[in-house]
Formats: sequence, C-alpha cells, structure tokens
Amino acid sequence: MTAERRNRRVLAALVGVVGVMAAATWASVPLYDWFCRVTGYGGATVTAEQVSDDVLDRTIKVRFDASLERDMPWSFRPLELEVEARIGENRIAFYEAHNPTKFPVAGAASYNVYPFSAGEYFVKIDCFCFTEQVLQPGERVEMPVSFYVDPEIVNDSETRELGTIILSYTFHKVEEPMGLNNSLETVGLDPDQTVNSRDL
Repeated sequence: MTAERRNRRVLAALVGVVGVMAAATWASVPLYDWFCRVTGYGGATVTAEQVSDDVLDRTIKVRFDASLERDMPWSFRPLELEVEARIGENRIAFYEAHNPTKFPVAGAASYNVYPFSAGEYFVKIDCFCFTEQVLQPGERVEMPVSFYVDPEIVNDSETRELGTIILSYTFHKVEEPMGLNNSLETVGLDPDQTVNSRDL
C-alpha cells in the first residue's frame, strides 16, 4: 500500500469518526430527555390530563430555574423565581423567551426537578416543553407551565419533609425543526437557506 492510499484511508476514517460524533451530539438531548421520562432518572416529571382532586392544607415552595445551551441565541428566564402552593393545587407559572437575532430560531426545552426524588410527584398538566418552539426575529413570548405537586409526596419517607422543589429548564437549539420552513417563508426568506449560529 502506497503512502498516498494509506493517508486517504486515515483521512476517510477521521471524517467518519467526526460524523459519528456529530450525530451522537445531535441525538443526545432527545435521547436523554426520553430516557429521563421513561425511567424517572434525573428528576424527570410526570404528566397528567386532569388536575388533582385532593388538595392539602400543607404548602410547598417551587423555585424556577432557566438556562441555555451554548449555541442557543435566545434569552430565557422565569417571570417568577418562586411560588408557594398548596400540595395538590394546580398552579400556572410563566417563562419568557426572546429571539434577538435576524432569523427564526427554533428550540426544544429539556427539564428536570431537584431533588430527584420529587420528580415523580411533580405533575405537569400542560407545558411549553411538550413541543418545539419557533420564535421569529425579535419575537418575545411568555410560555406557561401548568402543574401541581401530587399529595402522595407526603407519604414517601424521602420526600414527606420536603419544603422546596426546583423546576429547571434548559433550551436547546433545533437545527431542522418541524414548521421552520413556513416560518422562513413568513419573513420572506428562502426555506432552503441554512440558518446556523454563524449567521446569527
């Protein structure tokens, strides 16, 4: 084997490794989110279609946290840092997101609850994190999350004395979201034009 052929094979192998790593990075967020929802690992929450029928006199504090992945150009924050709710009481909290760029940008939110043991008792009725969000250039939106704390939390030895739960969201940029082509057409851009962080 000549040196030139050997170099080509090495280069092809390196390109393949880079491709696999890029694909793994892209898939890691949805796969981790799915894993947490199925197993409850990492403080993943529970979803429900109806509010709780049982509301206790005891209250619990819920704190809200927000963060962004490095390539996400939005700003993102909770409108309230903390609420105090009766256990079993349905509450609504709002987060604010802003797209300061010149292009539509889509994002998906991953989430968890701390302490992790409280995740199975933190129940979401509706949440912006259930779907991808597309913000137009300069758009600012308020996004609700409707939730309650399951009264069963007081019957668990690990959580019965818990006074505070932290709900944390991280927004990740979605490179090829569903519906982004329509958003691009709305602002007069070519849907075939790639929107990436270098253009923002």
